[in-house]
Amino acid sequence: MRNPPRSPGVFGDAHARTGGGDGPATPRHSALAGPAVETAPEPVVAVDRRGRVSLVNAAARALLPGLAPGIPLDTGVAPGWLVAAAHGGPDTGSAEAAEAAGATAHGSLQGRAFTAYAAPLPDGHTAWWLSDVTDREDAERSLRSERESTAFLARASARLQSSLNPRRCVVTTARLAAGHLADAAVVVRLSRDRRPEVTRAVFDGRLEEETLSASPEEMPGLAEALEGFPPVSFRSVDPGLIPAWLLPEGFGRPVSPVVVPLPGSGETAGAMVLLRRAGSEDAGPEDDTVTRIFAARAGAAISAAALYAEQVATVAVLQRELLPPALPHPEGVELAGAYRPAQSAQSVGGDFYDVHPADGPGRETDVVLGDVAGKGPEAAVLTGKIRNTLAALRLVETDHVRLLDLLNRALLSGPQNRFVTLVLASFGAPDPGTGRVDLRLTSAGHPPPLLLRRDGSVEAARTSGTLIGVLPEATATTCSTALLPGDTCLLYSDGVTEARGGPYGEMFGEERLADVLGSCAGLHAQAVVERVGMLTSEWLAGREHDDIALVAVTAAHRTPLSAVGGTVRAGDDR
Repeated sequence: MRNPPRSPGVFGDAHARTGGGDGPATPRHSALAGPAVETAPEPVVAVDRRGRVSLVNAAARALLPGLAPGIPLDTGVAPGWLVAAAHGGPDTGSAEAAEAAGATAHGSLQGRAFTAYAAPLPDGHTAWWLSDVTDREDAERSLRSERESTAFLARASARLQSSLNPRRCVVTTARLAAGHLADAAVVVRLSRDRRPEVTRAVFDGRLEEETLSASPEEMPGLAEALEGFPPVSFRSVDPGLIPAWLLPEGFGRPVSPVVVPLPGSGETAGAMVLLRRAGSEDAGPEDDTVTRIFAARAGAAISAAALYAEQVATVAVLQRELLPPALPHPEGVELAGAYRPAQSAQSVGGDFYDVHPADGPGRETDVVLGDVAGKGPEAAVLTGKIRNTLAALRLVETDHVRLLDLLNRALLSGPQNRFVTLVLASFGAPDPGTGRVDLRLTSAGHPPPLLLRRDGSVEAARTSGTLIGVLPEATATTCSTALLPGDTCLLYSDGVTEARGGPYGEMFGEERLADVLGSCAGLHAQAVVERVGMLTSEWLAGREHDDIALVAVTAAHRTPLSAVGGTVRAGDDR
């Protein structure tokens, strides 16, 4: 309410006819105050300099029965806060200051909130207009509460959405609830073996986490909230029925525990128990609404994080099957491989290699390196199928051409419309006297392997063939050669030769690859792979690229003692 008018016209006649404010007030004084004041809807009380009541209008008499002109204001009828203000209390200074400045006072009366406004009158009298501000204060309090709740929910949403770690989401939920909704909060979830996973948070920052062997049925309403079907609402619980394992250490028995379900995506994400100590303010309807909204958001965040964690675990299992395997160490032969997917965020792609050790005397070790058309997960799925199919086919077919034709038929019978290029390499045990390793190489639409000799010369293996998964019949030619100690056969994907870089964005190319490989003469297989991979990366200089796969097969550098001092020849097929 705005300060009332201070015009002497309202009270002037009254004071003129009573001869000033120092004489005793009379009922006639009140009657002469004027009909405007007497019938005003708001209570008006006037006092003189000595603190005696000089006027009480009808609204004031109804509000303060027993208050009448001529009696002291401090007789016990008027509230203390009004008496203090009229006598110059701490908020108003002296009575003269209150008169001059139009002071205000605030307090309660009959369960309602009032603000009293001072209006100076002639002859040292002061009128106090009492305005009921209960509804306004309730509205302001409700608005503040709404703003605080909105800010809390916004802050909670931001923190809950900042992580896809299930445990972190649970801890965040418990801490937020303990800091805003109650004195302590307990989040309960069920483990895979149906044991309660309990996270307790207290408003002072304490946190407790443990997995128990207790039963959720020990807490009334908890089992139902954890099941989530049918949907359940809040449930207040008798404090005496709360099991000790649910309470934070040293918290004591709460006054009003409440079980709150945490709804998830399709199924419940858990349940939350809010704990309030004695003396805490009871939750109102607005608090219930905020709790319900918070529980929904927390449940959605926990559920999303749990789903993400499950998907990550599933992908990790699948990727372990799709990633290149650890290479064996056959006697007398060095094997090394490297793989770099086109998309750094993914660890699998369309290029692959596999090594199948010899599974018996007289058997060969098989190496396969391939490139499935496309990139990303779709190509990786076909890669897995091809690797598994080849692993099975090599057990029944050792001839490269017939094996590739069987693989071609298998791909054509499937739903995929993709094709693959690959190269096969098979070698047996080294010659015990010379260390020579006989090698068979077969390419199916793939760049032929490069042969690096000890003198630094590089040549491409004489093999070629058709793509796998395109034509009804696959054709290919097999190259038979040999590796002497220190010789290397490099199998590679076109991600190397087609890598674009350099000052003009040109392809790395087969000629540059041959030069790089020639500089690796005398190196072990691992060093060859690392050098080729390093120079390819330098050429790319951070540009986008296709999948890159490398496998080096090197005859052991150590020459057997039986060959020392003699001349070792690999044969005319070298």
